[in-house]
Amino acid sequence: MSDVLELVDVSVVRDGRALVDQVSWSVAEGERWVILGPNGAGKTTLLNIASSYLFPTSGTVQVLGEKLGSVDVFDLRPRIGMAGVAMADKLPRRQTVLETVLTAAYGMTAHWRESYDTSDEERALFILDRLGMAELAQRRFGTLSEGERKRTLIARAIMIDPELLLLDEPAAGLDLGGREDLVRRLGRLARDPIAPSMIMVTHHVEEIAPGFTHVLMISQGKVVAAGPLETELTSRNLSHCFGLPLVVEQRGDRWTAQGLPLS
Repeated sequence: MSDVLELVDVSVVRDGRALVDQVSWSVAEGERWVILGPNGAGKTTLLNIASSYLFPTSGTVQVLGEKLGSVDVFDLRPRIGMAGVAMADKLPRRQTVLETVLTAAYGMTAHWRESYDTSDEERALFILDRLGMAELAQRRFGTLSEGERKRTLIARAIMIDPELLLLDEPAAGLDLGGREDLVRRLGRLARDPIAPSMIMVTHHVEEIAPGFTHVLMISQGKVVAAGPLETELTSRNLSHCFGLPLVVEQRGDRWTAQGLPLS
């Protein structure tokens, strides 16, 4: 398998502080990674680097075989799908769910004068159906619940048929039912052998969907652990990452974590 993402000794420094510090990490084709860590650990910074929207202060980055700094990012970005709060804020609230997904095919956020053929609409509706959103295709984006918006954003990211799919805290702000529905649907996507390589940022091990294969733990900009979930998602590593005693357990194909009682 070839690497779809490779970071070598990457640091990002802002106002004298390292947001990520000497990070080396690679993602191979077909792998599904989750990035875990506390607030301010550098998780979203890594995702922004992987999306080519942020360049490192030092170190080298290759995305989909192209070196950042030596490639036209406007050629690279259409190969990367990204869903997160930053994208949601750019989308017109009066636009329908279907239009919101379709505009991704043109690299736009709003419908203007472009026209879509039948195959575009069929693909968008198929993706929406896979995410439980087909019946809401004509609803306005601004009227959706938080969970419905999250699923629309993921559908939009998949619409471009990306080689790398980046998900920035897709379950943030969801209630228990919304979270479990989203995790279930992400699990189906992660287990699909023709789905792109995936990287998902989260704070919670409970949000790791079945089908995800690897974990990167980061704390204060530094890598704590990286590798297969079965070997690296341990109580020791998680405790080190979050800075307090934690016990992690695997129950079937899901994970849970809780703190030890205070003595």
